[in-house]
Amino acid sequence: MSAETESKWGADDTIGAMNYIVKDKLPSLLRGVETGKIYDLSQVTGVGAPQLAPFMPPYVQSMFCTADNTRRLIHDAMGVTDGVGILLERVEMTMHVGTHIDALGHCAVGDKMYNGNCVADCAGDWGLHKLGIEDCPPIVTRGVVIDVAGYKEVEHLGGGEVIEPGDLEAALAKQESEIREGDVVLVRTGWSKYYMVDNDTYVGAEPGLGLEAARWLSDQKVVAIGSDNMGVEVLPGEDITRGFPVHQHLIVEQGVYIIENMQLDEPCADKRYDFPFIVLPMKYKGATASPVRPIAIV
Repeated sequence: MSAETESKWGADDTIGAMNYIVKDKLPSLLRGVETGKIYDLSQVTGVGAPQLAPFMPPYVQSMFCTADNTRRLIHDAMGVTDGVGILLERVEMTMHVGTHIDALGHCAVGDKMYNGNCVADCAGDWGLHKLGIEDCPPIVTRGVVIDVAGYKEVEHLGGGEVIEPGDLEAALAKQESEIREGDVVLVRTGWSKYYMVDNDTYVGAEPGLGLEAARWLSDQKVVAIGSDNMGVEVLPGEDITRGFPVHQHLIVEQGVYIIENMQLDEPCADKRYDFPFIVLPMKYKGATASPVRPIAIV
């Protein structure tokens, strides 16, 4: 694996596979909406959200201001008498909790990041100087969900089960779907049933993409790959001496974004496999990811 190859879009590129999106195609894509039904493809984020220990801190939320204490403060400061009270929370979290999209600065191979950038030049004590999530444009394109669990006629794939290119091709054929350049591909394993229900199972092992399947998808010139599990790729990995090789291939080598902890059951139950897809990363400057709420419209 080499992380030193310059991006096909030039030495200054910071958006990776987003370059595949052709904006001229959007009007025809959106004209394809038939019913106006919106599928929410995100999970709820809250206290107790699953985390990959030991390098992922927990999600913590508490009330910072209650109605009673702010009522007194507001009345004293403003002299109002209408009983108004304000409630505010305090949240501490990694951006990699719940449904989120990884920035191109999330992963490295040795000391190299996407487009040959050096870790020492990109990362500092207060975040990324380059390749942060603020560089990721809004994603509005065609989405394709590949229902691998449905193809195999199981409720969900097994923990540690590797998804191979043949599985993706066979599932697409069964669905009568196709992948086009500039698409976002979403892989359904059925593993989302354990999200915030049995977190030990959810993070202990997961079905997911093997490296060859990831390579096959990146060859299709997709913008992003999402899945209904914690890390998109199979865990434990195919080679226990390598940590997150699918992340390294997609993010570092190909500039393909990764969307994790999705909920893909509803469109698959309705046999809606392709649709206009929208996901809007928040501009958290220097962050390695952003919480998102992806939607599909049919």
